[in-house]
Amino acid sequence: MGVSDAGARLDRIYSVGGCMARVAYAGFAGLYLLACLIIDIESVLNVWTVFVAAVANVAAISGRRFLGWGVLAASLSAVTTLIGLAMSDDLRWPVESVMAEIGALLILLVRTAWRTSRRRLVLMAALLGAAILATPLRSGPLAAMLLTAPLGIAVAIAVGIGLYLRAVDARRARSLVAARRDERLELARDLHDFVAHHVTGIVVQAQAARFAAQPGSARQPTPEQIDAMFDGIERAGTEALTSMRRMVGLLRDAQHVSGDGATGEDAATRPVGDLSQLRDLVTGFAHPPAALTLAPDLGTLPPEVATSAHRVVQEALTNVRKHAADADTVLVSLTRVGGEVEVTVRDDGRGRGRRLPSGGFGLTGLSERVGALGGRLRAGPRPEGGWEVVAVLPAGDR
Repeated sequence: MGVSDAGARLDRIYSVGGCMARVAYAGFAGLYLLACLIIDIESVLNVWTVFVAAVANVAAISGRRFLGWGVLAASLSAVTTLIGLAMSDDLRWPVESVMAEIGALLILLVRTAWRTSRRRLVLMAALLGAAILATPLRSGPLAAMLLTAPLGIAVAIAVGIGLYLRAVDARRARSLVAARRDERLELARDLHDFVAHHVTGIVVQAQAARFAAQPGSARQPTPEQIDAMFDGIERAGTEALTSMRRMVGLLRDAQHVSGDGATGEDAATRPVGDLSQLRDLVTGFAHPPAALTLAPDLGTLPPEVATSAHRVVQEALTNVRKHAADADTVLVSLTRVGGEVEVTVRDDGRGRGRRLPSGGFGLTGLSERVGALGGRLRAGPRPEGGWEVVAVLPAGDR
């Protein structure tokens, strides 16, 4: 199962869980308010308070339009408080429904601090907070003195919870952006690994054909040899274009992916190098000729290790074509060293046949790739002459 499949599954679980929580809350609040209504159904004051509490609870579990419901609930609560102040102090407000109203307004305050845009956050939070803090005024100054401080603490806690959830969402969003950026960089490195190899081969074969076709050349190519050279150029160009189309398509998809990391389809279509492709890669490298040696005890490697080994060999062979065109042989080997796999690419060139300028980032990308797997990469001159690239990768043995 791909990363995005797991993410989508978790999103569905969270969505179903949220719906179940809202249904459970709605059922409990409905039964509670129904009981409050039955206790004194003949009192207009009780019926009105139950109605205000019902509106507040509907707002607390409402969906995308909870801001509109929140404004309505806070306004009804404030109007009810003003009615209480305007009437006599001997009114007996139903405590049960008032507590249900306050609890729903606190939930609304949490959702407002969590989900509301910054432009509306302060105004909505002030409106809800004022409505909550003003509720004790309905029962007179003494109730206000006793209950305002505890309600103020509850309001502060509700705002704090909402802001904490807001910070968690912001941090998750930043992590998603960073993961997508890293994935795009990884895909860009893969694009370099694939296309640079093919394009370098095209340049080298074109230069060889041009040199061989010059008048006075010591070895005039036959028509069959010229046809083979152009066939190699055409095949390398086709492979380069295919790789570029695939990788650019994945780069575009990575910009619009909604889950964490690449999608399951990306994982299926993304180019992956394995040992069979590694054999084809080395066999097709003929200028200078390359030989591949696989240790008998190599076994089956994890896909990420096999892919990284393929990338190491591919980049090393590309660098041989760029910087060691005078080499006679290139030796590629994969061996077991304890619980690790050692990938080695050695050539005997002296660097005098350099055809292309240096300054690429292939080895830097390889170092990052190998390091991400917990391996090590070393590249440098050999004491006996030539150049070597050695990557030590974890074999994934359990």
